[in-house]
Amino acid sequence: MIGIFGGTFDPVHYGHLRSALEVKDIFGLREVRLVPSAQPPHRQQPVATALMRLDMLQLAIEHQPGLCIDACELERAGPSYMVDTLKLLQLEFNAEPLVLFIGSDAFNQLTTWYQWQQLFDTAHVVVMTRPGYKIEQLDTFFTARLTNDRTELAQNSAGKLYFQQVSQLDISATSIRNMIAEQQNPGFLLPDKVIAYIRQHQLYLRH
Repeated sequence: MIGIFGGTFDPVHYGHLRSALEVKDIFGLREVRLVPSAQPPHRQQPVATALMRLDMLQLAIEHQPGLCIDACELERAGPSYMVDTLKLLQLEFNAEPLVLFIGSDAFNQLTTWYQWQQLFDTAHVVVMTRPGYKIEQLDTFFTARLTNDRTELAQNSAGKLYFQQVSQLDISATSIRNMIAEQQNPGFLLPDKVIAYIRQHQLYLRH
């Protein structure tokens, strides 16, 4: 199985990286693909350029086997719709199941995503939850796809919904950018090499 983990990664931080590493182990994934979004349709445009966000991702995962970057959304024109990305990856990986990992906040907004029902035609959707997260009342579309058995993901090519608790770190890229703008030290929130890159390129400073 291949994991798909999208985001703006503006900048990438340990919250992203720890979650990606955990789900790789929990689900026995062959790899987790980190997919930086070029033009996210559901949030404001990234501050750093696509190339800089790609550079920071590469620095963050360079010694971590099993995590890799997929730049397909950066190479594609127009809004970065996940359904298009999954269709592309489905062709690349043929019959191997794809697992799309999203946070609980994103899941609560899932029905506003472009062609969101079709996500389940190409992948399983795993919602990464914090300890104590309560699953809201699901409608029939979701309950029909919900499983509590992780092995079903490997046994089916797509279409399952699964909730997985991970030790999500309470770190946000927004708070890191604000910290840097205030000239505070963001150490231990993201890799040192990424911090060095941000300083070298004077990213996220107030001008």
